Amino acid sequence: MKQNILFLILVLIAITGCAEDPTPKPKAYLALEYPQAIYKTENIAKMPFTFERNALGKNLRTKTLKGETTSYGINIEYPNLKGTIYITYKAIEENKEYLNAYLKNAQNFTQEHTQKADAIDEFEYINPERSVYGMFYDVGGNAASQSQFYVTDSTNHFITGSLYFYAKPNYDSILPAANYLQKDIKRIMESLKWKH
Repeated sequence: MKQNILFLILVLIAITGCAEDPTPKPKAYLALEYPQAIYKTENIAKMPFTFERNALGKNLRTKTLKGETTSYGINIEYPNLKGTIYITYKAIEENKEYLNAYLKNAQNFTQEHTQKADAIDEFEYINPERSVYGMFYDVGGNAASQSQFYVTDSTNHFITGSLYFYAKPNYDSILPAANYLQKDIKRIMESLKWKH
């Protein structure tokens, strides 16, 4: 008798439990939300320029680089995003041939990523009022650097920069963070002012 009752209970559970057809669940995407950027002007005493940077960027590090001309490096680290924007300043000084060499090196550096990049989109930046002229590169795919840029006044100053993450390049995984930091790079370019 106990076996018959147990069998009836199992049959009832099976019948009522499978009443609806199973429906597939919709695909889900990782929802990453980053804080709204709060920009502040960065005025480093020895640097011949100012710019605005996101307060989320921590551990601003500067160093004097050795070379033929006056050079400085600035690292803006984003620990929460596991990325860093590297900026290098080089003085053109008296020799205008340096400008051609710097431009060529910046463009060649970007082209080195073509082996891993799916696409490299170029965006020209021109601000004649501030004498800031440059190029922003959006590097798509599993390249080591997702964004690169350079700006110059074409007479005295040249700045180049790039974005790197502390992880093996996986475009799908780092794309939200890359998009967020690309806005910061564009803000750096747009807010840059030379100290004359």
